[in-house]
Amino acid sequence: MIRKFIFILASFLIITTNVFSAGTDSNSSGGTPEKLSSYDSAVNKIKKAKKYEKKGKDKKAQKLYKEALKFLYKSNKENPLNPDTLNYLGFANRKINNVKDAEVYYLMGLEIDPKHVGINEYLGELYVLTNRHNLAIERLEVLKGCNCEEYQELKDIIAGKKVSKY
Repeated sequence: MIRKFIFILASFLIITTNVFSAGTDSNSSGGTPEKLSSYDSAVNKIKKAKKYEKKGKDKKAQKLYKEALKFLYKSNKENPLNPDTLNYLGFANRKINNVKDAEVYYLMGLEIDPKHVGINEYLGELYVLTNRHNLAIERLEVLKGCNCEEYQELKDIIAGKKVSKY
């Protein structure tokens, strides 16, 4: 009953948001640029942080992950219990080596969406990081039929073919 209510409420909010935002695109004449949502701002910070990590600029990446967390906490307050937000809350916390909080957010996300591809992959990586390979294999089993790159990523990390930095 509660899930049905949440679904109806979320659908209403999406519809009304789309109706009221029509014509406010920055590409339309006279329009002003839309402000990014807290969630989108966080995702942008995370993407930049990943690029810095690849370049070996870990301090800059860590700073961006911490900044992303501020936006994610705000996003979670604005839109509680969104599995995508919880996934990134787990991810960013794991990246700053706050694995206990990361695990809590991942598990909260799985309570809402047990098949969430990102959460299952990242939680599996956290389990490898914390030497709980049996739990990582459980996450891999959930991803087994997804036909997605996350399955192979986690499989390689479990097998030791690829190393997850944090």
